[in-house]
Amino acid sequence: MQVSAAIRLKPPPGVKCECPATTRVTIPSVESAATLERIEESELDAAPLGPGSLTWKFFGDRRGVLLAQRAGVLQAMHPAIAAGLLDHSDFFDNPIGRLARSSGPIVGVIYDRDPAATGSWVRDQHPGIRGDDAQGRSYHALDPETYYWAHATFFEGQIKTRELFARPLTRGEKEQLYAESITWYARYGVSMRPVPRDFTAFEEYWQAMFEGTLEATRVARGSVRRVRNLPAPPGWPKLLWKPVSPALGTAGPWLTRATLPEEARRLFGFELSDRDRRGLRAIQAAVRTSWPLVPGRFRMLPRARTNP
Repeated sequence: MQVSAAIRLKPPPGVKCECPATTRVTIPSVESAATLERIEESELDAAPLGPGSLTWKFFGDRRGVLLAQRAGVLQAMHPAIAAGLLDHSDFFDNPIGRLARSSGPIVGVIYDRDPAATGSWVRDQHPGIRGDDAQGRSYHALDPETYYWAHATFFEGQIKTRELFARPLTRGEKEQLYAESITWYARYGVSMRPVPRDFTAFEEYWQAMFEGTLEATRVARGSVRRVRNLPAPPGWPKLLWKPVSPALGTAGPWLTRATLPEEARRLFGFELSDRDRRGLRAIQAAVRTSWPLVPGRFRMLPRARTNP
């Protein structure tokens, strides 16, 4: 089955296309009619998202797991997301379990055979997450600006993962990856209002978030500190978890602090020491050296492998 729609599609880097701004194209039915309509109405330059796309190649890369806690901290710096975690989540009692529960469906919005259905399922977990934070500010998880910030951290995380542990992306690749992220976001079935027009606009948006919205919230501060007696995720035998917990409770927060944007570290009020920088360089070298030895079937997350 094919779907036809008049949408703005950005060609891959290096490909010149003298075509009208809006073109009627036929796209494999992996994109629902509602997703395509949402893109068309937004008038944004979206790019196809599927096998062969940069997002398909990068987002399921297991090296991204090293920055999963970093994405969580950046999200928790948004006051509305932090308040939602405090009021409606077991984040403090089971931080790893919460991360595991949320990460699988997000991966599915990229790789599942019906990504719009997965995106709708993710969206539909959020309507009840609302209330007032400690300062009396109302929040709702489906507020367009709040919801988009969470997505923005996942998009930016791909760029940071490549910067730290692989070949950094070129400017053209970042622009292409961003155009694909528009299609990705449209799959959630939420308002496209906050989505920046292109990668340059996204960079401006990213900077503005640190200058006017993000805070060193209680949840975020707790996630960059050493955690003693880190609770075991569901299903882990206590005897196996006991020797692992101290390492994760120390290494995870440290790696998060070391890889956060400078603007975030300023909000937290800490700086990296020379020892921190040496440690980060050592981890980067270890990952880059060992990665070629990892068998191909283990390089992608399971949900990214099983839905080709």
